[in-house]
Amino acid sequence: MSQDTSITAHDQGPAGYAQESNGLAIAGLVCGLVGLLFFSVILGPLAIIFGGIGISKANRGARHKGMAIAAVVLGIIDLLLFIVLVVAAANSGGSFSFNVG
Repeated sequence: MSQDTSITAHDQGPAGYAQESNGLAIAGLVCGLVGLLFFSVILGPLAIIFGGIGISKANRGARHKGMAIAAVVLGIIDLLLFIVLVVAAANSGGSFSFNVG
């Protein structure tokens, strides 16, 4: 059984060498985006950690540095949003609700 280990043109950088993928940058971006809606206290720190590792990998030649930076920013926004909601709940007697209409 032989495995196909060929490198496609999509995986090559500007000088023709293969670039390392950066899955943690993508994972951090997804955590940051989902954290805006659900579980911000859990997904925010994960987005910051994954984004930080993604930036480190991007500095060594991996792709998706912009995604890694966006993950860190979204993770910080997630945590700030959680803090704002906790303060709003504390100021309203421990409960917080949205009234629409």
